[in-house]
Amino acid sequence: MKFNYLTIKSKLVLFGTVCLFAVSCSSDPAKEGGDELPDDTTKVTSNGVLNVNGQLFSIPSPVQTAMLIQKAGAEYDKSILNVSSRSTQYTTSYSKALNLGIYGADLGYVTMYNKSQDALGYLGTLKKLADDLGVSGAFDQETMKRISDNITDKDSMLVLVGIAYRASDQYLKGEKKNDVSGLILTGGWLESLHFAIQTNKVKENTEIKNRIAQQKQSLGSIIKLLSAYKTQPEYGDLVIQLEELQKFMILSSSNMFTKNRKQM
Repeated sequence: MKFNYLTIKSKLVLFGTVCLFAVSCSSDPAKEGGDELPDDTTKVTSNGVLNVNGQLFSIPSPVQTAMLIQKAGAEYDKSILNVSSRSTQYTTSYSKALNLGIYGADLGYVTMYNKSQDALGYLGTLKKLADDLGVSGAFDQETMKRISDNITDKDSMLVLVGIAYRASDQYLKGEKKNDVSGLILTGGWLESLHFAIQTNKVKENTEIKNRIAQQKQSLGSIIKLLSAYKTQPEYGDLVIQLEELQKFMILSSSNMFTKNRKQM
């Protein structure tokens, strides 16, 4: 998966086929982040609020989205994942950090479905990228052994992977590498939104539609988070692409709202 993320996954498949026929225009804002799913691999509160440098960002975690997809009764679909062997294509710290987040979301997805062999493959890929980025302590030999020993236990896996990611996050913040941490977060968000859109195309579900629609707010948080580093060329390009996606989301919702009003 290379950025332009296939032009942000073709504007995330036309923003979920325009929020899947306008659930975004009718969803209840009071329910945003209210899926009552447990906290997981990122340092977020139960309502999906992330604290970075004293600033709050509302971004749902990838595992929360994976849980929502499984809860909807959707079958496991390996085709929507980023192929683990593709990790050799990522040669810069920027691409490795972004795809560490993407693969983290993939690991959360396969773990939710108890796909042990797939989980081992993604775990190995995460370990390699983490080593390359200098955060290998989060995936040290002891942690890897604990994860491998519990590969068939979904609940234990989620806990252990969460521990590894929190250790990674703490290390990055300690080294004042919030830019890298922001890329990991962005990769996980993009991949989990991709999951939600692709899943709903196969099995429509109101909660998943609402989750997709709510991502306009999350995208705004991500743009704000990454904008601090947009003077760096790759970050700047990513922010531009995300801003284009944001405009598309706003325009899509506005057009659908106008259409619905005319039909009233």
